[in-house]
Amino acid sequence: MMETLSIEYGRPHQDGAVLDLFATWVHRTPDAPALIDGARTYSYAELDRLADTVAAALRDRIRPGDLVGVCLGHSAALAAVTLATAKLGAVHLPLGPRPGERRLQAVAEQLRPACLVGDPARLPQGGEQLALDLDPATDVVAAFVPGEQVHVPAGTHYAVLTSGSTGTPKAVAVGEPALGALLHWYRELTGLGPGERHSLLIGVSFDPHVLELWATLTSGAALTLAPEAVRWDPGALTDWWREAGVTVSILPTPLAEPILARAWPDGLALRHLTIGGDRLRRAPGPDVTAAVHNAYGPAEATVTTTVHTMAPGLDHGAGAPPIGLPVPGAVVLVTDEDGRPVPRGQAGELRIGGRGLAAGYLDPELTARRFVGVPPGVDGIDRVYRSGDRVVMGADGVLEFHGRLDDQVKVSGVRVEPAEVEAAFERDPRVRRAVVAAAPAPTGGVRLLAFVQTVEGPSAAGADELLAAVRPWLPEQAVPSAVRLVDTFPLDANGKVDRAALLLAPAADEPVAAEEGATPTERTVLRLCRDLLGRADLGPGDNFLASGGNSLAAARLLEALEEECGVRLRAPLVLRQPDLRAVARLVAERQPTAAAV
Repeated sequence: MMETLSIEYGRPHQDGAVLDLFATWVHRTPDAPALIDGARTYSYAELDRLADTVAAALRDRIRPGDLVGVCLGHSAALAAVTLATAKLGAVHLPLGPRPGERRLQAVAEQLRPACLVGDPARLPQGGEQLALDLDPATDVVAAFVPGEQVHVPAGTHYAVLTSGSTGTPKAVAVGEPALGALLHWYRELTGLGPGERHSLLIGVSFDPHVLELWATLTSGAALTLAPEAVRWDPGALTDWWREAGVTVSILPTPLAEPILARAWPDGLALRHLTIGGDRLRRAPGPDVTAAVHNAYGPAEATVTTTVHTMAPGLDHGAGAPPIGLPVPGAVVLVTDEDGRPVPRGQAGELRIGGRGLAAGYLDPELTARRFVGVPPGVDGIDRVYRSGDRVVMGADGVLEFHGRLDDQVKVSGVRVEPAEVEAAFERDPRVRRAVVAAAPAPTGGVRLLAFVQTVEGPSAAGADELLAAVRPWLPEQAVPSAVRLVDTFPLDANGKVDRAALLLAPAADEPVAAEEGATPTERTVLRLCRDLLGRADLGPGDNFLASGGNSLAAARLLEALEEECGVRLRAPLVLRQPDLRAVARLVAERQPTAAAV
């Protein structure tokens, strides 16, 4: 009896338009809400006029196929610039509102986008800038980048950066047909349409935000902008869902898991919740009233490749849900090291083909290495993307995710190449060599640790100085939680740096904190922060963010404080505090008097 191979085809896809569908809703329902930003609502006609204003301002300078780097956060300006870029036939390159000065400079030098759009204070200075008339309260300019940009494949709709092993980010080019087919599937999955409200919550440099934005604006629904605080605080997020009447939402896995761990809130209009970005370790309980979709997909395959749907009101167990079956038009196969499909039930590398495949990278050599030919026995496609992910396909074709095959790791749901982080450290003349390794975080997931060998002499820097210097080069999730200075690196039998040995070595430069809190509340805050950040040396005078804290750690801190102290704080208030002593004071002020002494 022949074994069934690990090959699975999604059902036939349906093509779908992108910009033309938005235009259809502008003409069909011009007065319907298109974007809701707190108390301000933009109709489809208003948002279209705003996009036309941007397009008119750029038309003489931006040609079809030009890269437009967008350095904006969740806002009407982001939607208008995204629409305007499509109207011009240009390529939207989302970079986020705070990409880091040196990282932005590196992108400008490597890719040479025609222009960068954003806050003039955050864009490279010295070149020509053009003010864009978007909103009296919003200062947005287009800064034009000299030089010839890299080649962009014809038909590219957007490009997105992913972490690169060469030390610089990789740019993935996605065509309109791939995006249009994905949008058609997602609208069908969620029933998104007029009267619905979809959140815009995913970080703008992370490609699922493209799905949020375009799926909403091509369905006649309203794009509802999430306040910054809800991206850090599960309790604030569910409150906002209720208050804003959100019916469809997408969440990164690290934010979704604490929500699924709680009792499901009453009074939510939410019907569909899609989760992705990392391995989901918790299934929804029977009290969850929304359909929960565990989605998987690299940027190289247009956001989503497979999905596992869990219907509302059922008990789905406590284990990790699978990543499911391929979406329409996708083909997935599990292969051995030689690229041959393995029998079902056997682990191997996931390779992806079909309609959703990206055109490639804006680097032909890298494209040739990762987008490869199809093994015999796989019909209907001519190439596949090597994901580097280890999976197992069951007899029913459902995929289970088993981690990475290479050094790439996921931190807070974002793929990070340790080599890119190492290269950022090694740009510093005080650094001789850097090695970055991933270690289990005390609260789950992973954290990055940097082991740095410095140049000897009077210019030698301390760990905190090196960490501060590297931050502008990296996205938030790629900033290590700690830097450890080392004299030498241990080697394995092959002469390579032994990262496992580095992680096991005692951290001589991280002494246990001598100073404890002066009150029970201070001691509680210190204990929680030390556990969350893996920093036994934290004292009351340390700053949370400067000590390696990020948005995920902040969300978990807020959850832990509510559980242990009965106090609910908002992330922006906590992160504004100068040190952990001030955080403890906030907690104490909101506790009953007896608990704060």
